[in-house]
Amino acid sequence: MTTKETKASLLVVEDEESLRDALKLNLELEGYEVTTADNGPAVIKMVKNEHFDLILLDIMLPDMDGITVCETIRTQHNNVPILFLSARNTGADRVEGLKKGGDDYMTKPFNLEELLLRVDKLIVKDKKIKAPQSVTDIYEFDGCKVDFAAHECIDVAGKPQELSKKEAALLKLLIEHEGQVVSREHILQVVWGYNVYPTTRTIDNFILNFRKYFEKDSRNPRHFHSVRGIGYKFTA
Repeated sequence: MTTKETKASLLVVEDEESLRDALKLNLELEGYEVTTADNGPAVIKMVKNEHFDLILLDIMLPDMDGITVCETIRTQHNNVPILFLSARNTGADRVEGLKKGGDDYMTKPFNLEELLLRVDKLIVKDKKIKAPQSVTDIYEFDGCKVDFAAHECIDVAGKPQELSKKEAALLKLLIEHEGQVVSREHILQVVWGYNVYPTTRTIDNFILNFRKYFEKDSRNPRHFHSVRGIGYKFTA
């Protein structure tokens, strides 16, 4: 399985100890790195501080139910795939879970092989969505030109401009995901790394600079867009 090579990181959230331990063991045997939690507030804290490729989330939790946990994660604009596990088996429960931001829903007791298959498919699908396009060192659009290796560009007026290392990294990330909204969290992870958390204003200032360089009318941008509360998007 591809996941053995990629060593995807999973968070298993289950308050029943025997099931939690069984899930951890079986997922680790498949090559996943597995972290566990048994309550909602712990999950919210962990997701803020760590990166996970997928969360297996029990709905019936003490303190805070899984649906609320999922909603809270989504309000942080974190799109980590979430697979609900639930003893409830009605169509209404399934619809509620998926409506509130879940990606899949399995009822207990479940078939282990099916669970492993669904986990693998969700991770592969998420990676495909996030997979960047291949962008060469020289990129041209709308009369502008960017040289990523040299950290410079030719702006919309035909003048050369220097780009800082961070500007070049952010510009490349947005262009690689042309047409997609790139979340603030993903930008922080790729451009700044996990240990440094600049404010949203810092990223906004970079976008303003890009508009000065590349937009004919910076007040009505065609290429660099801020999507309120979610992230940023480049369209060629």
